[in-house]
Amino acid sequence: MTDVKNVSTISAESAQLIIAAADEAALVQAQLRFAIAVVDHAGVLKVIVRQDGAKLNAVQVAQDKAYTAAASQMSTEQWSKALASDAVLAAGAPTGIDRLVSMGGGLPIVIDDEVVGAIGVSGGHWSDDVRVATAGLTALDRSQNGLGEGRGS
Repeated sequence: MTDVKNVSTISAESAQLIIAAADEAALVQAQLRFAIAVVDHAGVLKVIVRQDGAKLNAVQVAQDKAYTAAASQMSTEQWSKALASDAVLAAGAPTGIDRLVSMGGGLPIVIDDEVVGAIGVSGGHWSDDVRVATAGLTALDRSQNGLGEGRGS
């Protein structure tokens, strides 16, 4: 038994790479502007960008989507499905779980089967947010060159 546990977390370099790719993908949506946040394994903010013109509340929502995905180790879209299919969970989770966001746009960052952080995106329809978040994770996949999965689940 040991008193110390080593925990893997997203590096600042990888978080920046994810943000840059997501930001670039978001610019394709000419009418929309996004806030994009990456948090570490514990849900603590690592990097955030608020595109010019993004609504102020998008910043908080993006951070909370990322927090939800990291803390629960599942996408915010999965939360939406779980709440829709379970009345008891739907009644208790939104008020009982701090910072829970159940609309798509929050994805865990998984490397070598371990959640090392999460990305959260807010600014468009939740499906737009998912697309932008996925673009960020895809860039991490490419940079890993087979060294890890780097994908959201």
